[in-house]
Formats: sequence, C-alpha cells, structure tokens
Amino acid sequence: MPGHKMGRVTEDIKRELTAIVREMKDPRVSKLLSIVRVEVSGDLSYAKVFVSAIEGRDKTAESVEGLKAAAGFIRRELGVRLSLRKIPELRFLGDDSIAHAADISKKLSDLNL
Repeated sequence: MPGHKMGRVTEDIKRELTAIVREMKDPRVSKLLSIVRVEVSGDLSYAKVFVSAIEGRDKTAESVEGLKAAAGFIRRELGVRLSLRKIPELRFLGDDSIAHAADISKKLSDLNL
C-alpha cells in the first residue's frame, strides 16, 4: 500500500514543517505563514512545499526567500524530528490561495448587501 505510506509521510512532513516555521526567527518569514500543501516525490528525494501568507503575494514571496535561505536548517530539523531513512530536499514555492480565498469571500459578502 504505497499510497497510504506516502500520504502518511506527506502529512508528517507538513505537520513538522509547520512547527519548524513557527519557531523560526528570520524576519523575512511571516508569522502568518501557512503551509498549504506538500508534494513528495515517489522516492522521497524531493518535496515541494507550497506556502501562503495572509498578508498577500509580496509577503509570500519574501517568506519564500527566507525559507530558501534556511532550507538546510529546516531539512536538518526535519531529520531530527522524523525517523525517515531519507529526508527529502525541500523546494519552497509561493501559493496565493489564502489571499485568493479572502478575495472571493469579500466579493461574496459584497453581493449579499
């Protein structure tokens, strides 16, 4: 059942990344940063981490730069917290889904007036 294991590993990585990002002290990384989803390759070599900040696209892009600079530290912390044979190389990508959802919600509330 490789699908079940991949799903479990993906969720474990997402949970631990959320905790690690909240503990980071880099001023570029937003305190309101959310990890939207994680996509892990089949051989656990790479993981795409999609992040979004409530403040908007500019803050998301700035946070991604901070996360890329700290990728080695984050990967090491992930290795300490998870008992995996291979810790994937992390690739951080910006995702504006939270800002998009807030925009849609605002438009819908304006329609109800």
